Amino acid sequence: MLRSPVESIEVVVVDDGSTDGTRDLLTRGPALDPRVRVVLHAQNGGKGAALRTGFQEARGRFVLIQDADLEYDPNEYPKLLQPLLEDRADVVFGSRFAGGGSHRVLYYWHSVANHMLTTLSNMLTDLNLTDMETCYKVFRREVLQQLTLEENRFGIEPELTAKVAGLGVRVYEVPISYHGRTYAEGKKIGLKDAFRAVYCIVRYGVPARISAAEVARSQAAAARDAERDDARSTAERAEAARRN
Repeated sequence: MLRSPVESIEVVVVDDGSTDGTRDLLTRGPALDPRVRVVLHAQNGGKGAALRTGFQEARGRFVLIQDADLEYDPNEYPKLLQPLLEDRADVVFGSRFAGGGSHRVLYYWHSVANHMLTTLSNMLTDLNLTDMETCYKVFRREVLQQLTLEENRFGIEPELTAKVAGLGVRVYEVPISYHGRTYAEGKKIGLKDAFRAVYCIVRYGVPARISAAEVARSQAAAARDAERDDARSTAERAEAARRN
């Protein structure tokens, strides 16, 4: 990550109660770099718990999620950041299914489940994402600061997606590569996480849809008020010019 092609980077490493020697590694080598900050959890809380800690600790303008297993390539950070730097987006999703990047061929039924979960999420959030479950999500820090997150495990992905949609902010998606792991190589997500994802999509998606509708109505009302004010100002200027 430190070698990724970005000009300025801060890496917040959250050790979520590991027992495999990771903590020892974090006391030497790259972890001693001043750009790296290490936060230790006393016990394992899950991906969502680790992300909440990381979000609270982040100080940068943009916050990007990176799993430590490097299934996702840090060399693609510039691609993910571009819509944000060009002020076209507030949140960017990196999609494994949008084409344009190489990917390791692995589990067919995992891809089917991903498409089904993304479709269900889209139905409730009214977004047209191709990969809701992707790890690569990048946020303006002020967007993250508006979110109150609850999920401790992999349910954080649909929760993040729904709550971002509820804000009515600008969301972009860019294609990325993916170098997935097998279960023998340490992959953790399982069937119970898929069921939890469905629950989270409904639990957070319905309120998000209502919130997004309210935001859209407010924006439409503000636009109508602005048009009315502009028309009134134009009429007043025309009347003043006529009298003069």
